[in-house]
Amino acid sequence: MDHEPKETEHLFSYGTLQTESVQFSTFGRRLDGNPDALSGYRLQMIQIMDQKFVATSGAEFHRTLEFTGSPSDIVEGSLFSVTEQELKQADAYEPDGYERVRVNLRSGAEAWVYLSVNR
Repeated sequence: MDHEPKETEHLFSYGTLQTESVQFSTFGRRLDGNPDALSGYRLQMIQIMDQKFVATSGAEFHRTLEFTGSPSDIVEGSLFSVTEQELKQADAYEPDGYERVRVNLRSGAEAWVYLSVNR
C-alpha cells in the first residue's frame, strides 16, 4: 500500500472557487483556505458564454484579473492547498477562455490562479 503523502499545489481563488457549493461540486469537499492577496492586478467583470459553467456557478457574469503591474492594485482572495488531481478538477471546472498561470502572492507563496484570456 502506498503511504506517500499526496503532492499538493497552491491555488489562489478570487471568485467562485471560494464558494462552498462550488467546492463540493468540483472537489467533493470543502477546501480550507487562508486569506491572501495578489498585487499588480485588478478585477474586471466579464460575461461567461460557457453555459455549463454558468449553471454550476449560478451566474453569467464573473470576475477575471487584469494585469496592471501597479503595486497599489490588489486583489483579495483565498489560498488553498489542493492535490494535483484536484487541480485538474479545477481546470475542468473553469469556463472556456480561462487559463491557469503561476503568480506570487503577498504572503510570498507561489500559487496557480485562473484568468481570462478572452477579454
